[in-house]
Amino acid sequence: MSARASQGSEGTGATVVTSQKVRPGRTEEYQRWQERTDRAVRDFEGFEGTEQYPPDSEEENEWVVVFRFSRIDQLTMWLRSGVRQKLLDEGSALFEEPPTQEVLSGGAPVRDAVTAVISHEVRPGREADFARWQQKMLRAQQKCPGFMGSELFEPVAGIQDNWVVVFRFDTREHLDEWLGSDARAKLLDEGREYFSTYDVRKITSPFSGWFRFGEGEQEGVPPNWKQAMSVVLALYPTVMILNLTVGRGLDSLGTPGYLALFIGNVLSVSALTWLMMPLVNRALAFWLLPGRARTVGVHVAGAALVTACYALLIVVFGLFT
Repeated sequence: MSARASQGSEGTGATVVTSQKVRPGRTEEYQRWQERTDRAVRDFEGFEGTEQYPPDSEEENEWVVVFRFSRIDQLTMWLRSGVRQKLLDEGSALFEEPPTQEVLSGGAPVRDAVTAVISHEVRPGREADFARWQQKMLRAQQKCPGFMGSELFEPVAGIQDNWVVVFRFDTREHLDEWLGSDARAKLLDEGREYFSTYDVRKITSPFSGWFRFGEGEQEGVPPNWKQAMSVVLALYPTVMILNLTVGRGLDSLGTPGYLALFIGNVLSVSALTWLMMPLVNRALAFWLLPGRARTVGVHVAGAALVTACYALLIVVFGLFT
């Protein structure tokens, strides 16, 4: 079945969003299991990339993983493969309940924004009413601050019965504001006539806005640990240089500490966004882009390179200060 995009152009890719509630105390085992899964899926034709989104807090134990393929038939081969079933059997003891999944055929990629993926079990015979109700939901979303777009995905024959809605906001605060709004609550009450159950998953990345690559290289955001290492690599020299230049200048002018800190923060974030992170992205693209870093050797080499850069920066600034 094709996806019907509420906003934006229709794509040809295929995505599966999986959600897994990991048992308390089993996080490290789960992460090792997920690494094995990531290695296995790379061998399948059409695989483009994977992204992992950990819970926002210790209280939330739901991990979200996104797998992207070029076409729906290639994604279906992975979902139905014996390799994946074996991995699911091996990891079953790690989860509180069986993992859930939403398959998205076509549409714009779920990245570079804070995203909600909502799966609806539509009542038989009410599909057209449900689609019209989603248009009302979209019109209400368009009035909200930070709204970036919405897509409606029909069921995918043979692998998914539910209808899935994906919508994006620029910040987590704006997304949560919409999810908790009176307007949405009123529309949900109206929509219960058309669907029996629904499930909400949020997908967010703490640094995703800083990880944008060139045209044709949109292969997903890097894992969070790579994002954190890269941001530190760009942030440390930025802050040190500002302290040695602007900071000393502000001190000589007698600028109050609270104001000097604010000015320093504005300058450092601006430098990161428009200068340092683009440079780091280009230099480390071989390691950051999920579509390129497909072997353990590349992961290790990139991490070693970043660590060596840390050491070099510490030595250089140690000599200057």
